[in-house]
Amino acid sequence: MLTFLRQKSVEGECPAMPHPPPIEDIHGDNSVLRLHGPLIISNLFDFQSRVRSNTSRLLILDLSDVPYIDSTGSGALAGAYVNHSKDNRKLALVGVTDRVLDALRITRIDVFFRLFDSLAAAEEAAASNGF
Repeated sequence: MLTFLRQKSVEGECPAMPHPPPIEDIHGDNSVLRLHGPLIISNLFDFQSRVRSNTSRLLILDLSDVPYIDSTGSGALAGAYVNHSKDNRKLALVGVTDRVLDALRITRIDVFFRLFDSLAAAEEAAASNGF
């Protein structure tokens, strides 16, 4: 588990506080990446690295703990789609919040993704060959 330190505040230093990693790998029948926090330029490179190194037939991105994305986050999701589709692999998004979905719609990339309300729904669709 990764641990991040809070930055120094005006009053003094904050103690080290454990936070969930911004991205965690969950292994099961399918490959799942669960993201925590916004998908923005400061964590973009870690996200891209994990997506590019993933070779599973189906990658599920769990965005249920992602409150928003910026333009680099939208671009990274589009890149993840391209990376997987060129090798005839599948990509699904789970738990997309309204704010994230709005960002995907504004950039008109929402049509590229299979969206599911839950991880269980995505895995059920994959098991029944619903991709």
